[in-house]
Parts: sequence; C-alpha cells; structure tokens
Amino acid sequence: MVRTPARSSTSAASSAAPPTARPSPSGIRRVAAASFVGTAVEWYDYFIYGTAAALVFGPQFFPQLSETAGTLASFATYSIGFVARPFGGVVMGHFGDRIGRRAMLVLSLTVMGLATTGIGLLPTYDTIGVWAPALLVLLRFVQGLAVGGEWGGAVLMAVEHAPSGRKGFYGSFPQMGVPGGLILANLVFLATSHGLGSNAFADWGWRVPFLASFVLVVVGLVIRLGTAESPEFQAVREEPVHEQAEGEAETAESEEPVRLPVLEVLRHQWRDVVLAGGTFIGNNALGYIFMAYTLSYGSTTLGLDRELMLVLVLIAAAVWLLTTAWSAALSDRFGRRRVFVAGSVGLLAWAAAFFPVIDLASTASMLTGLVVMAVVLGFTYGPQAALFAELFPVRLRYSGSSLGYQLGAILGGGIAPTVATALYGIDKATWPITLYLVLVAAFSLVCVLLLMRRPSAGAGTAAAKTAGHLDSAM
Repeated sequence: MVRTPARSSTSAASSAAPPTARPSPSGIRRVAAASFVGTAVEWYDYFIYGTAAALVFGPQFFPQLSETAGTLASFATYSIGFVARPFGGVVMGHFGDRIGRRAMLVLSLTVMGLATTGIGLLPTYDTIGVWAPALLVLLRFVQGLAVGGEWGGAVLMAVEHAPSGRKGFYGSFPQMGVPGGLILANLVFLATSHGLGSNAFADWGWRVPFLASFVLVVVGLVIRLGTAESPEFQAVREEPVHEQAEGEAETAESEEPVRLPVLEVLRHQWRDVVLAGGTFIGNNALGYIFMAYTLSYGSTTLGLDRELMLVLVLIAAAVWLLTTAWSAALSDRFGRRRVFVAGSVGLLAWAAAFFPVIDLASTASMLTGLVVMAVVLGFTYGPQAALFAELFPVRLRYSGSSLGYQLGAILGGGIAPTVATALYGIDKATWPITLYLVLVAAFSLVCVLLLMRRPSAGAGTAAAKTAGHLDSAM
C-alpha cells in the first residue's frame, strides 16, 4: 500500500508495529475517557462559535449589514476555521508522527482554549470598528489550527490503545466527543440565554460560554496529561520496522524514521487521502447544516423559539452520540464496509427529505428531521475513526488520517452553512439547499464505494489476524 524506502507495498496492516505490551483494561478505559473528554472540550470551544455565529455575531460584529447579509458574513467567519484546519492537520500530523500523539493533543487543547477565551474578551464593532471582525477572523483561524490537529491524535490514541477486535468501538470515543461538545455548547448557551434574558444575552451574555472554556480546558489538560503514549507508536519509535522491499542496500535507510510524513503520504497514498476526504464531505456538510444552519433557519426564518431550537438540537445530538457508539460497535462485528455503506445510503436519502420535513415548521416535524439526521450521521461517523486509521501505516497514520479528515471537513462543513444561507437568499426557498445536500451526499457515497475497492481498504482482514490492525474491518 505505501512504498516508503525499503518497505513493501502491502496494506497498512502489514506495516504493523512490532509486538509490544498492551495496556491494561483500566489503562485502555482511561485513554478512551480522556479521548472523549478532551475532544468534547475542544469541540465545545469550536461549536460555541457556530452557535454564536447563528444567533448573535451578525448584529455584534456586522451591524452595518442587513440581517441576511450579516448572517452570511457571520457564517463566512465561521468557515475561516475550516480553511485553517488542514494546516493544523499537516503541522500537528507531522510532529504527531515524529514525536508522538500525546504531545500534540496537549498542544491542540491549549491553543484552542486560548483562542476561545480571546473571543470571549473581544470588543464588538461598536467599540473598535472594523478591528472587531478582523480579530474575530484571526481567532477563528487559530481555533481551526487547533481542531485540525486534534482529531487525528485523539482517534489514534483510542484506536492504537484498543484491544484486537474492538478498534471500531474504542475509536468511537473521540467521535462521540463531537456530539458531546455540541451538547455541552448548547447546554451552556441555553442556560445563559434563559438565565439572563434575550437582551442581556445579546449584549454581553454570549461571552459567558467562551470564557467558561478556560475552566474546561484546564480539566481536559489534566486528564490528557495523565494518559500514556500510544503503544503502537512507542513500538515503532523504539524498534523501527525492517522490511526489505528492494534489497539489502536499502536496509540502513529503512530503519530511519520518516522525516516528512506528509510528503510520504501524498507521494504514495494520495488516492486514499482524496477518497477518504470524499467519504466525509457529505457527513460533514449535513452535520454542520444540522448543528449550525438549522439553529439560524429555525429561529429567524420559521419563527420557532430560539430556546426551543436549542433544546431540539440537544435531543438530536444525544441521539447522534449514542448512534455513533452503536454503529462503531456494529462495524467491529459486521465490518466497516457494510455499516459505512448503509450509513451513506441513509445519508443520501435523508439529504433529500430533511428540509421538506422541517419546513412543516412544527415542533414535531423539526424534532423528526433532526433526530433522523442524527441517526444517519452516526452511522457514517462511528466507523470512520478506525477506517481512516486502518488506511495508513503507523509511521504515517497521524498525517494521513488528518489530511483525509480535514480535506472532507473544508469541502463539507467548511462551506455548508455559508452555501445554504446564500442559496436560500436566491428566492427564499429551501429546494436549492436540498439539491446541494443531495449532490454532496451522492458524491460521498461514490467515494465510499471507490474507497472500499482500494487494496489498502480491503486487503487487511487476513493480516489483521496477526497484526491486529483491521480486526475484520471490511
């Protein structure tokens, strides 16, 4: 699969780390908990921006614009974070493959906490004029850098600590951190909004969720600092794998660590990166419509109560969290391929039905639309962590999985709320948004089917019996 010097071109599973002592069951559970809590805190920081962009950033930072233009500008600053995410993935992926996963997770959480606290302290347009939106964009970019390096490290810590046959399930813990962070963000916004009232919330109360990040980050750092480095990475670092591919002359080079993991991935596995990213575009686009755009659309366009919308998203996010764990466990039992394809088909079907259902503008229809969306998102998100990790050998895994994930993120969720706002502005109808979502979901389904035909995605089952990497993945 990957042809690094003096390495055979077999699947990633054949590049397994040398045998190494596995952590105890309690150690594995500690890592899983740390992956969930740390990722939830980091995504809380990321999601409170999306909630604020939907509810308050327009009038606070773009008061000179109309309501629609202000919302569009607010979501545009939201998208800046996605532009930064691939850069964070590249930089932290490089050092994560060179010096370790744990160090990058500590760094990403620290950077995210500082940027989020900075947003909570940021003066508005009325105070410092155009500097306000400019600084908002800068801090959002820093948030993107942090979260861009977060996902790969959190996923690999969970997957590489997991016992054989449970990698899908344990890989779902950082995945569950995403809806967990969304739940936490919406709970804090809901409590703040309800406790302070609409006027105080719009004036200064929106800052409270951002400033609360400081405390949450400290908790997350304490938990992460208490975990051990990935055993598979430790084994590779301490005992480099020696596999002859083209003769003894390359033996010395084969025992050198990969100096530029990102370049190695792009040189030898760029197709896997592109297809992995493509599989994620549909999930991420519909996910951010679900998480961010629907809040704005439901409260401002359909006229539903803002607090009601937050409650409905909270319920759906809880369903998403549970479905993510369930689908990941199913992928260990029945294979990544079956679960991932089934989820992708469901995502395509609900992309066509989502807005027609919520446009009925009742509490029941909105809840139905959001809950079904949460289920199909879970089935395309739960198995993803183990699937992406299994595509790449240990030495390149942080870089490769991060690149694939962030490519899908920037082309999916990075532009989805902005595109949806612009499409709705054409003739005040949601059918253009539905068409857009159907197209991206169909594209992702095609990428899923193509990825499953790749040797790197399908060749690992036999090797997994000895290497423990794919665990009947496909």
